[in-house]
Amino acid sequence: MIEGYSDHAANERTFLAWVRTGVAVIAFGFVIERFNLFLLSLANTAALDPARRLQLERLAGPSTHYEGLSLIVAGIAVLVVAAFRFVRTERLLADPEVHPRAGAGAEVMRKLSCRPFWRWSWPHWAD
Repeated sequence: MIEGYSDHAANERTFLAWVRTGVAVIAFGFVIERFNLFLLSLANTAALDPARRLQLERLAGPSTHYEGLSLIVAGIAVLVVAAFRFVRTERLLADPEVHPRAGAGAEVMRKLSCRPFWRWSWPHWAD
């Protein structure tokens, strides 16, 4: 039996969840890219009046190309970060030494940065 099996299994489940998320983001970016191509081909092949053709060309403009491409790049970045975190956590789990908790500072900073927004969105009648 592997020592700390539940920790290793939890690390692997987390990694696989991030892989699923990254692949889904890449797939969504690909769908946006293909939809842009579909709209352009529809505008070129269909016998449409000029106003409708202009509307389709505007809808399939360059911004959707960059949106799809940025989602594909973001999905790849998620996969790379997930792989690095998985390997780092596996090494920490395999090391018999006790390591201090990393990321506590980041959690404190996140909570402090969200505090003004939480206070702003909280109903004033609750005071």
